[in-house]
Amino acid sequence: MPRRFRDVSPVVQEMAEKLRKVMTPAEKRLWTVLKGRGLEGYKVRRQFPVGRAILDFCIPEYRLGIELDGGIHLSQQEYDASRTEYLEARGYRIIRFANETIENDLPSVLAEIDRALNALKNERNTPSD
Repeated sequence: MPRRFRDVSPVVQEMAEKLRKVMTPAEKRLWTVLKGRGLEGYKVRRQFPVGRAILDFCIPEYRLGIELDGGIHLSQQEYDASRTEYLEARGYRIIRFANETIENDLPSVLAEIDRALNALKNERNTPSD
């Protein structure tokens, strides 16, 4: 029996498992760099379920979600904003990249992910008053 994540229904878990088997070209390209702790030693998960949503990529240690947006996302910006709000309410920071950016400028994508991770690390290490 597959392991279930907290607050994730069996239907969402099953969908995440199916999505892991069918990756877009942009997801494949980014995954070749992120897998096996290839990004600064961070464990990156793909098609990571959070409640009713599934993140394309996630660094659970810092609750950083990485979403890749293809052409369909131009017509569903309201949905994407609502989904981001849902995930942020659960403590995740979400960053988005267009598929074209993954394909044409992967170094800038990796730099942006690194900046987001550094910001999250700094937030953790900053004492709150």
